[in-house]
Amino acid sequence: MSRGLKLIAEGALDEDSVDQLAERLGLGSRHLRRMFLQHLGATPIAVAQTRRVHFAKKLIDETELPMTQVAMASGFGSIRRFNATFQKLYGRTPVDLRRSTARERNGNEAGVYTFRLGYRPPYNWASIIQFLGPRAIPGVETITLDEYRRSILLDGKAGFISVRPVLGKNYLELKIEFPEPAALFRIVERVRNIFDLRADPSDVDEHLRRDSRLKSLVQAHAGMRVAGCWDGFEIGVRAILGQQVSVKGATTMAGRLVAEFGRENFPTAEALADADLARIGLTKARAHSIRELASAVVRGEVSFDASLGLEAFEEAMTKLPGVGPWTAQYIAMRIGEPDAFPAGDLYLRSFAKESEAWRPWRAYAAMYIWSGNHLL
Repeated sequence: MSRGLKLIAEGALDEDSVDQLAERLGLGSRHLRRMFLQHLGATPIAVAQTRRVHFAKKLIDETELPMTQVAMASGFGSIRRFNATFQKLYGRTPVDLRRSTARERNGNEAGVYTFRLGYRPPYNWASIIQFLGPRAIPGVETITLDEYRRSILLDGKAGFISVRPVLGKNYLELKIEFPEPAALFRIVERVRNIFDLRADPSDVDEHLRRDSRLKSLVQAHAGMRVAGCWDGFEIGVRAILGQQVSVKGATTMAGRLVAEFGRENFPTAEALADADLARIGLTKARAHSIRELASAVVRGEVSFDASLGLEAFEEAMTKLPGVGPWTAQYIAMRIGEPDAFPAGDLYLRSFAKESEAWRPWRAYAAMYIWSGNHLL
């Protein structure tokens, strides 16, 4: 069900049906509906509508976007449906709701928007920056202790995002510079993935503290999050570049890749499928792995969304040349699989047996272990 929720958050029901969502998950549509009703008390359609309404309300309260653009950005098919939904839920039109909101709004400059993305405390901002910082892709990401900034590419359009912590508040401040308001919902959801903002640290930490080898790490680094990514293909390429080399070496090679094939954004799968990667100094084997990954993505044979479970994702990835279980599990970890565990890692090998007791939060355990060994 968590995979279904992630796909809905990514807009799976904005255009597709519940039957199509169920097919992506390898389930029957009736079974999917039963699962949602049993665990959430709502159908997939109702969950998707709730997400749309919440995001639309955020845009109404915090921006000056015209209502037609609010409707588009939050996934409503028409302004009429948008108005009717708000009238039913709030007893007022979206325009009336905006007039009644005294909150200071943003986005007066065309194409620039600021949002507050809440999280459940505690949130260990320092640890996620310590992880992302050394892995920042030159030409794409700029990371300091106080800010994460990167270029983005979505639907062929380019923009930027920047994220900052807010002292004493349980939210991160996100600034988006993007020309198309309709993409705002998807951009926000991707940023939530990068910073793992949907996690409940009380559940995770309570579970992991039961292990004597993890207890002190959890206490010392409470609120650990698993660093996500903006794009699954990007992190897949980055993981292949990182095989058997240092973090610094992989980062340097990623920068060369961007400079040669992507310019201000990370190159797309289409750009790398037939690229001469030897030009940036890659070995033949590694260049072949990246081209094969890119080609598989272009053909639709590999997907980085939540449609596959962990085992199925590893099976699909390890069919590619040069991609072993460690790489597949690391990629799964970075795209939001909470139970991924790259057991082949030097510092995780000795925990392989007891890691079974850490399910379904093994990815968080890995972050705690790496943090304890100053590897973030």
